[in-house]
Amino acid sequence: MNIVVTGSISFDCLMTFPGRFSEHILPTQLHRISLSFLVDEMRRERGGCAANIAYNLALLGERPRLMGTVGADFCDYRTWLERQGVDTSLTRDESDLFTASFFVSTDQDGNQIASFYTGAMARARNLSLHSLKQPDPQVDLVIISPNDPQAMVKYAAECQELGLPYLYDPSQQIVRLSGAELHAGLMGCDLLVVNEYEFGLLREKTGLDAEAIRAAPSRACVVTLGAEGAHIWSAGQLHAIPPVPPKRLDDPTGVGDAFRAGLVKGLALGLPWELAGRMGALAATYALELPGTQNHRYTPADFVARFREHFDDAGALNGLANLTTKELPDAH
Repeated sequence: MNIVVTGSISFDCLMTFPGRFSEHILPTQLHRISLSFLVDEMRRERGGCAANIAYNLALLGERPRLMGTVGADFCDYRTWLERQGVDTSLTRDESDLFTASFFVSTDQDGNQIASFYTGAMARARNLSLHSLKQPDPQVDLVIISPNDPQAMVKYAAECQELGLPYLYDPSQQIVRLSGAELHAGLMGCDLLVVNEYEFGLLREKTGLDAEAIRAAPSRACVVTLGAEGAHIWSAGQLHAIPPVPPKRLDDPTGVGDAFRAGLVKGLALGLPWELAGRMGALAATYALELPGTQNHRYTPADFVARFREHFDDAGALNGLANLTTKELPDAH
């Protein structure tokens, strides 16, 4: 399947504060806060919604094309992604900027203080899907995930102009996009994928009721429900997708991105919604079990074996299970 994944590409700086933020915030001084927290641990991880989705698709045997803007510090990250099976030829270097970065400190109660440096991502609006010209193979799906807001609006409009099917994933950028922009992206999409809270925000910002939003995508509306699984509405039918129990719980960051990749792979295999959704659920669980968004790893055969511990695919995943090692990306 020829998949183009657009969205953020970033580094995640994850820090741990051993105390509680609330103990150091003076309620009477909220109008002039000046605080510095000494953290005990910091990890710099590869991340970004588009890169996470692409990585998970590559684990499942796809060769997705990652489209975005990156900075002068992206060289090693690019090499690593290519080794995993991600095509980075559509990413553009902005040598005068750094790659987007997410900085977050988490206290012992799970509260977070974060900031996001847009860096090179701010220039994603300068890229265009019109550049995908012949002899490019026909694009089967464009994934529009959180990115520079102007880029997201542009890509949705271009998909509609070019007749390219697209998965619309506004998620974190719903707060930045206007109701009219969200409405335009939603009404032209093949697939909408958001979580339950984001679904509510979509209703509020677009003025559409739940039924209208579910009916807007031409193929399906997918709402993830965290530990309760997901709901997929397609052709007026509801498909309830159960979660896959994790072997251990670690970091929920990137779980939604992994779900999207598993779902898309299921559609690439021509599976019904019940099986495609369950592939998304299992991919999400793999991401939940390790820290960071791209540290989990499995082969397609591993994936299918674990899938069959929980679900019956009636042999539909035999082709995925039988991918040879020569067809898989280098793990190192």
